[in-house]
Amino acid sequence: MFEQIFEQPLFTLPFGDIVHYLSGYTVVLFAFAAMFVILAVISLPEKPVDIVFGTDGYYTKEIPVDLMKFQRFMAIACGIATIGAITTGDVFNFTLFAAFIGILNIGIVAAVKNKHVLDAAFSYGLVVMMATVPLFAGAAIIAATCGTLSIGELAVTGAAPLVARLLILVGVLGEGMAPFYIGKAEITRAPGAPYILMIHVSSLLLFLRAVEILLTV
Repeated sequence: MFEQIFEQPLFTLPFGDIVHYLSGYTVVLFAFAAMFVILAVISLPEKPVDIVFGTDGYYTKEIPVDLMKFQRFMAIACGIATIGAITTGDVFNFTLFAAFIGILNIGIVAAVKNKHVLDAAFSYGLVVMMATVPLFAGAAIIAATCGTLSIGELAVTGAAPLVARLLILVGVLGEGMAPFYIGKAEITRAPGAPYILMIHVSSLLLFLRAVEILLTV
């Protein structure tokens, strides 16, 4: 009973030959993504405090308005792309939203005008661009061999080639590597820190959704 509620579609929305759906599993992911989108909308950036070593002195960093607006926009857009990846019932659309998430995560990181942070954003950008190749190659192989990209139909036939699944997995791993580069750049100490939470959330939910799709098809 529990497995049926968790795995069976609770809601479907046909859009041509593409069917968006929510199951018990994806409802949980959707709720997390929607919650963090709302937080990105209503949150104000923190003012980082730097302590002067050896003294009691400290100073706060003011957040430029243009930086705050850009990071907020990119965080909201990343949350929406994550919701798209969670609800789509089409393999190609999933890979497309995964690529969007990677691009938007670059924007969130690169918004900080700091050489160390920008170097990390550039390195992550290279990884994202390379990851799109196996990501879309996997979807293309599934379309060519199975004649469909519908997750629902592929779940019934189970005909998706193993090589296609592995390519999609490699692509998702590349797109979701943003938290590693954030840690490398120590961006959590940079202005606008709350908005980078969307990077961690989007990467985690992208991995969880990818696991569900690859086990299904």
